[in-house]
Amino acid sequence: MAPLHILDTLPMTDNETRDTQAPHAKLAAMIQAYCGEAEDVASPIDGVSFFRRTRPTEPDTCLVEPALLVVAQGAKQMIVDGAPHRYDPSGFLITSLEIPGQTQIIEASPEAPCLGLVMRLNQRMLAEMVARDVMPQRLQTDHGSVAVGTVTPQLISPLERLVALVNEPEAIPVLAPLILQEIHYRLLLSDQGGRLWSFVAAGSPNQRILALLNWMKLNYAEPLRVDDLAERAQMSASTFHQRFRDLTTMSPLKYQKWLRLTEARQLMLNDHLDAASASFRVGYESPSQFSREYSRLFGNPPKRDIEQLRLEVAH
Repeated sequence: MAPLHILDTLPMTDNETRDTQAPHAKLAAMIQAYCGEAEDVASPIDGVSFFRRTRPTEPDTCLVEPALLVVAQGAKQMIVDGAPHRYDPSGFLITSLEIPGQTQIIEASPEAPCLGLVMRLNQRMLAEMVARDVMPQRLQTDHGSVAVGTVTPQLISPLERLVALVNEPEAIPVLAPLILQEIHYRLLLSDQGGRLWSFVAAGSPNQRILALLNWMKLNYAEPLRVDDLAERAQMSASTFHQRFRDLTTMSPLKYQKWLRLTEARQLMLNDHLDAASASFRVGYESPSQFSREYSRLFGNPPKRDIEQLRLEVAH
């Protein structure tokens, strides 16, 4: 990919005009220059990717990972359990858990594409900052794992410097970790800092649920009992069940089912397993039950769904 020439992408105006342009114009120009005509582009910085869309889209099922999502131009929304979370240049989206959702472009055109970036959250980095008391504990207003926060110049500045590093690949190993640390620090100081604090502070209820989810991701094929999960999370069964549902929007057993079906989809798509083999691999005893539940989640039977996904990738 050709190097970005960021300033070349901006209008050649005097310094006063450039200083008063929209706060996100520089970030949008850098993302546009890096994406070109592509829709989704991975960057050379680990955990950072860019997106570009030229028209609104229908909701698309996706895996919501712990991440920061920023739109520099246009608007998107994330739909989780039927609730839309709209974000645009005025607000960033923060996600704290790995849960199912739907993503949708709501403002975009060929003349003004929707441009943005996704940055995977480093939960260890956040936890270390919290442990060092870089910010006071803040109260949460709700227990959800997805929320929209206010974009500030203090957050945009390191994001611009992070994206600009794609022009200096030799500097990425040295400077990217420092800039990423600053971004995480700014997030802890943002209006969503309390939410992030609750997921990484050692021993907090949300942190215990997060640790349990990480355990479930490694043991999704094993039979699970809710009482055993509650004991692992060090909560009563009723408290655990309510907090788990508040954070993930589903019951523990439904979450396990989602993990199994999502993993089976990847096995069929990437490892070319047939539906029956994939179902046994992820813990199902009945291929017919697997097929029924797969169809309910993804909208098509396994074979048809995988064929459609491969056609989309080919085009």
